[in-house]
Amino acid sequence: MTPILTARPPKHLGASCQPATIAGFTLLEILLVLALIGTASLIVIPNVGSLDSRSFNVEVRQAHTLLNYARRTAVVRGLPSSVTFYTLQDPDETLPPAARTSVGTWQSELTEIRYENSTEQTVDLDESLEIVFYPEGGSTGGRLLFARDEREAAIAVDPFTGRVNIEEEDD
Repeated sequence: MTPILTARPPKHLGASCQPATIAGFTLLEILLVLALIGTASLIVIPNVGSLDSRSFNVEVRQAHTLLNYARRTAVVRGLPSSVTFYTLQDPDETLPPAARTSVGTWQSELTEIRYENSTEQTVDLDESLEIVFYPEGGSTGGRLLFARDEREAAIAVDPFTGRVNIEEEDD
């Protein structure tokens, strides 16, 4: 702290009084602290709002990675492999056993999933959905449509080649 004012005792009180120092912050120090707080808030506040967006992106990438892993596993092992998708309505809900060919499961409480099959019929995913990849490269195919709040994304699985692609649909 920088002293703002040094007061001297009045002459009529004599020498017995010690000079008093009044301490405080200068205007420059206060402005510097306010500038630091403002800068920190500009960095922190936008990131807080996008945490939900980031977790949605992570879930979509996780599903994409799991589907690609199942595709590679089917080709390498020469056996069908699958991924099972679940939407949990209750966090304490237990998952049914996965299929014998399953290489992984994907689950979410907050993200809604719809499935669009090769005939372009869309079905809401109520409990579970299994996408199977075959050793020769094909799959059950279709599109998985993910939605949370105003964000949407889709993962397309080609039924002939088994290729998996993310299609972002931001509004």
